[in-house]
Parts: sequence; structure tokens; C-alpha cells
Amino acid sequence: MQTQMRKIPVTIVTGFLGSGKTTLMRHILQHAGGLRIAVIVNEFGELGIDGEILKGCGIGCDENGNETEGQLYELANGCLCCTVQEEFFPVMEQLVERRGQIDHVLIETSGLALPKPLVQAFNWPSIKNSFTVDAVVTVVDGPAVASGQFADDPAAVDQLRKADPNLDHESPLHELFEDQLSAADLVILNKTDLLDEAQQAAVESTLREEIPPQVKVVRAHSGQLDLHALLGLESASEETIHLRHDHHGSADDPHHADHHHDEFDSVVVTAQAPSRDTMIAALRQVVEAHTIYRVKGFAALPGAAMRLVIQGVGRRFDSYFDRRWQAGELDASSGSALSRFVLIGADLDQRALQRALDEALNDVANALAQQV
Repeated sequence: MQTQMRKIPVTIVTGFLGSGKTTLMRHILQHAGGLRIAVIVNEFGELGIDGEILKGCGIGCDENGNETEGQLYELANGCLCCTVQEEFFPVMEQLVERRGQIDHVLIETSGLALPKPLVQAFNWPSIKNSFTVDAVVTVVDGPAVASGQFADDPAAVDQLRKADPNLDHESPLHELFEDQLSAADLVILNKTDLLDEAQQAAVESTLREEIPPQVKVVRAHSGQLDLHALLGLESASEETIHLRHDHHGSADDPHHADHHHDEFDSVVVTAQAPSRDTMIAALRQVVEAHTIYRVKGFAALPGAAMRLVIQGVGRRFDSYFDRRWQAGELDASSGSALSRFVLIGADLDQRALQRALDEALNDVANALAQQV
């Protein structure tokens, strides 16, 4: 009976696009030390990129690498606060039925999601007695903040906008960033290996202006942190979330629906990737010409049995091999896989972006040929 009355702690990992949420999730799951963790991934876009990355690390799979039912819950049709009645509650009800097998729940929100309505959902009667929000962990991209992408100074923003077309829609992004910070019980200042000590201190000072004094800021790189600093914080965030300021209204606010999510689009493009450098150069060219905030996807390189994960924010891209391609992912006629990418941004047209990517690949290939 005591086990049945125990509330299952839930850690919500939120943060802006490319801040390192999935890397942090992977770190937690790989160092769980026997802790039985149920994972919910809220993915923005048609491709379940983050879910696939987690599965590639063995999460949601048995010891033979086969996907198992009920370990990885991926919500693929938008932000949690908008789909909570359609998908979130059924998932939580399934977890309640298996509560004897679960020690902790880990939720990764979309980079475009508002955390406050999700936390407020844990006050709803159907799940209030079964779960408590252990903490909202907000992951911050240190170099992005250091570069002034979320600055309030209009002059600074104007200068940055001239150099970076991604900032055309800076205002709603800035509000979203502030809302993610205001809901935090713990802030992770990530990618500190790319900043010197003075820059780290400056970014932390900027963050302090947006968070309550009791909220800790922990510095990290690549999401590497002691699990004791992340889990077991016992914040019971759902009890105090109504006190947190936000720009977009609460989940029960009649104006909540008007919260800028419709300003973001998500499209899928495909390609034949000649090489890692060519693929990234082409994607970067597309990003420079369109209002694209985030690139996420998998590249199939010639002669490579492993799948290459490519992720980008602005002009900054990173990549790594995560696992071998599986038979079901290969084209029957060619025996090879097709590279697929999700582009997240504003006013995106799939056909136009597909053409732009095709042209960019040709441009890069021609430029390389002329160098030979």
C-alpha cells in the first residue's frame, strides 16, 4: 500500500532550440545506476529525431536493440501544452498502471514548448495523486546567450538582426526564452567549454535577471552533470508554478491559445549526402537564406554503415555517428538510406526549401570541383 501511495517524481527538461536537452537526457539515462526511468519525448516536427537519438543509445530498447513497448513515449504533433488532452493524459495513465516498475519520469519538451502549462497540468485531479514535478530543469545554450541572441537592448538586437536573419522573429523567441527560465527550479548553463570564465560570468548574470534567487545555475558542458544535482530535488513545482511570471498566460487562461506557437513551422527535406562536410555546408547555405531556427536530422554517407546525426542552430552545426542503419531504413532498389532533415522556423515552404537544398548541394559540389 505504501508503494501505491507514493507519488512518482517527474523531471521536466526544457530549453531553447539546440541548448543540449537531448544530450542531457542521454547522460541521465546512461548513468541512471539502476533507477527505472520512463521517458516522454515531445518532438516538434514530422520526424521523431530526438526519440530516434534516444533509441540509438539503447533507450526504449531491450538488450538486443529491439524497441520495447511502453518505455519511450514520443508526442509528435506539437507542444505538450497544446496536445495535453489528446496525448499527455493517456500516456500518464499508462504510466500509473505500471507505477510499480517506475522510479522516475523524465519529460523532454520541444524547444518551442512553454513549460508552465505542462507543470500546471500536474494539478489536474486525474494525475495529481500519482505524480509530482520533482523539478523543471531549463537548459541554456551559453554561447547563444553570450552572443546576445536574447538581448533586450534594441540597438544590440538591430545590429545582430543585420548579421543574422534568424533574429527577424526575435521578440517571440525572447519571450519564450524568458518563460522557460521563469518556470525553472534549476538552470543548466550548458556548453561552457566554448566560453571563457568572464563570458560564463556575464551569461550567468543575464540569467539571474530572469530567475528567482533560490534557483541554482549549474555550469556544464555536453550535459555532463552529477545525477544528484538533477534528480531528487523535491521541488513540487506544480504547487508554486502559478506564482511564476509568464508572457503567454496559463493553461486555463482563455487567451492561452494565442501563444505564438503558430509562428513556427516544421518541414522535412531529403537529400543524397555526398559527404559530411558537403551536407553541412549545403544545410548552412539554406539556413542563411531562410528563417530557420533549428536543423535536425540523419545523413546517410556513401560507404558508411553508421547513421550520422546532424543538428544545427544558426550557423553552428555538430554531428556524430549514433548507430548502424537498419534494414527497414534502406531503400529496396539502391540498398542505401536517404538523408532526412527537419527544418524548424518561420514561414517555411517545404517545396521551396527542398529546391533550395538541392541547389545548395549542387553549389557546394561545383565549388569543391573547382578547387580540385
